[in-house]
Amino acid sequence: MLDITSLEKCFDTADGPVPVLRGVSLSVKEGDTLALTGESGSGKSTLLHLMAGLDDAQGGKITFEGQDLLSLSDADRAKVRRSRIGLVFQQFNLVPSLTVAQNLALQARLAGRHDPERVARLTDRLGLAGLEHRYPEQLSGGQQQRVAIGRTLVAGPRLVLADEPTGNLDEATGDAVMALMHELVTETGAALVMATHSRRLAEGFARRVHLRHGLLETR
Repeated sequence: MLDITSLEKCFDTADGPVPVLRGVSLSVKEGDTLALTGESGSGKSTLLHLMAGLDDAQGGKITFEGQDLLSLSDADRAKVRRSRIGLVFQQFNLVPSLTVAQNLALQARLAGRHDPERVARLTDRLGLAGLEHRYPEQLSGGQQQRVAIGRTLVAGPRLVLADEPTGNLDEATGDAVMALMHELVTETGAALVMATHSRRLAEGFARRVHLRHGLLETR
């Protein structure tokens, strides 16, 4: 599904370019669950952003479902994200002026795959039944992250990228959210790649790799 070959990424600074990724290679198959660990500033988020086509690299290649992601235009990358790649972040990024139901349906509408029955089923699975008409500010952090996960999954992405999705939640709530995300991703058959600094959370994934000094180490 996803093949990354010799990926290189640098950031420009006043003292010159600073390498963040130094020839990273990685493959993700359909249905994989992969935890990407590393210290703060190790480049985990940078790698996820590149996988999602949100940034450009200085070298290497990213092939997603047969497409060279880095060679696509910004508009074509956006189309891929709308229909085939789902993103979940530490910041919930919900639209504050939309209700729970409207936030949940947003991604599916953008992908042209809105199905009210699917939204209703997912709302129930997410434990959000009865909260459909509330706004994000009326929800707890755990509830907001459940909405964010549901918004991502309702469009049926083939690859879900999650960047520290429980970073703003207490441990118990974070564990419950992660368990639910694993269940829902497994049911859809999508692959899940999550960046986390928590080795404890990483142990719940079938595969684990560690980013250190711009290179990946298998754990």
